[in-house]
Amino acid sequence: MLRLTDVIIDCPDTMQLAAFYSDVTGLPVKAGSHANWAGIQVGEIEVAFTPVEDYRAPQWPDSEHPKQFHLDFEVDDIEAEHRRVVALGATLHQDSTRPDGFGWRVYTDPVGHPFCLCRNKGVTWTDDGPTWPTSD
Repeated sequence: MLRLTDVIIDCPDTMQLAAFYSDVTGLPVKAGSHANWAGIQVGEIEVAFTPVEDYRAPQWPDSEHPKQFHLDFEVDDIEAEHRRVVALGATLHQDSTRPDGFGWRVYTDPVGHPFCLCRNKGVTWTDDGPTWPTSD
């Protein structure tokens, strides 16, 4: 059996990037996080941050410096989340939302990692989070 347990993100400062994503997700930085390993528990998956000497940011969409990874966040209000992540230090690079409000936007975090805010048609929100439409 194979099960994804961690997504590891290289960065120049683990605690700084963990704090950014803690603010974005509303989840705490894990107890015991430190300069060599910081994490945020997102359900069963830990998003972890590790330091890299001479870190060089990806230059999306430049294929010479590929994005290396990205995270998608499904949101219920893309405009409100856009304002919030930009205020936290994210930079908008591409807006692919349609006039009906569905689609995605590509951002980079404060050290250049791409991530997307997505609003998919048919997704409904409950107290437990997003519910995806079933395919018949």
